[in-house]
Amino acid sequence: MGAWQSLPEDLPPEVRHFVEQLRRLKDTTGLSLAALGARTAYSKSSWHRYLNAGQPPPRQAVVALSRIAGEDPARISVRWELAIQAWPRSANLPERPAGAEEYEDDPTLPWWEEPPPAPHGPHRMLLAAVLLLLLLVLVTVAGAVVLG
Repeated sequence: MGAWQSLPEDLPPEVRHFVEQLRRLKDTTGLSLAALGARTAYSKSSWHRYLNAGQPPPRQAVVALSRIAGEDPARISVRWELAIQAWPRSANLPERPAGAEEYEDDPTLPWWEEPPPAPHGPHRMLLAAVLLLLLLVLVTVAGAVVLG
């Protein structure tokens, strides 16, 4: 692993500590940025920005890295929350209305982490059962008319 570039001097301590933890997790994996990008839904250039404090990472990127490193994602999630609140505003980030969350999670999930489809409610199953019952009655009546 190559040496990391220095983090900006004016970085808030919460952000600095978080990025240093991210770097340790990445180093634990033994993966290059390209390999890390291939194992997650985030590109090599995105990981470069996240690991050099150029941009705050989405929560799902942090979770993905934690899992690849064999760590419990909950351990770094608290640090992520603190870092996101303290992350300095930059020109490349859009302004948010007052009271809005500073940074939103990226909704992109790796295919292996996509949530399962929502189960259908009991009303849908009941409707299907009633329709099948009506179809059975219709077929029975039609059979009786034809035979009788």
